[in-house]
Amino acid sequence: MVRSFRRAAFPVLVALSLAPLAACGAGEGARTLEVHPDSEAVSVGVIKVQNAFVLTQSSGPATVSARLFNNGTTAQTLQSLRLSGSLTARLTGAKGGSSITVPANGSVLLGGKGNPTAVIDSGAEALRDGDVQTAVFLFSGTGPVSLPVNVTPARGYFEAYGPGSLPASATPSPSASPSTTATPGSTDTATPTGTPTDTTTTTP
Repeated sequence: MVRSFRRAAFPVLVALSLAPLAACGAGEGARTLEVHPDSEAVSVGVIKVQNAFVLTQSSGPATVSARLFNNGTTAQTLQSLRLSGSLTARLTGAKGGSSITVPANGSVLLGGKGNPTAVIDSGAEALRDGDVQTAVFLFSGTGPVSLPVNVTPARGYFEAYGPGSLPASATPSPSASPSTTATPGSTDTATPTGTPTDTTTTTP
């Protein structure tokens, strides 16, 4: 009878010992158990760049999303962002303009609604999903910070940071086609080549 009691009590003791661990994972700390995208983090001086990705869509521009940290005592400006080859990002601040400032002891997120953006206008023409590009972030004080970044579609987790999150003003518009309407006040009239212009006036 004693042996039966011990056998029944052992699983209960194990369950009670594991309960606190399960409770820790069920609260706010459970977020640490989530799977996060795999990306490298690189630090140069007081600047750290992490979670950097090139996000593509089926047509149109691509974007670069990254978290920029400045652990220094003075603000630094992201002056340019270049990918492998000759691809250069068009930088736009959160309030417009081409200046993106990372405050002292602060951070900035590239990409996403209301955040600064880094747009690669060539998009899918030069970027293939699954490739790895070398991104060079040039800062005003630290200089270049280089790291490999994955090229991935802006879907799922990345959708909120991809090209679809760009404001209308940040999306390149198609070039306007030449107008065929004569400019007011102009006396020039286009005449098909080889066709004479009849200037004779017929008297009634």
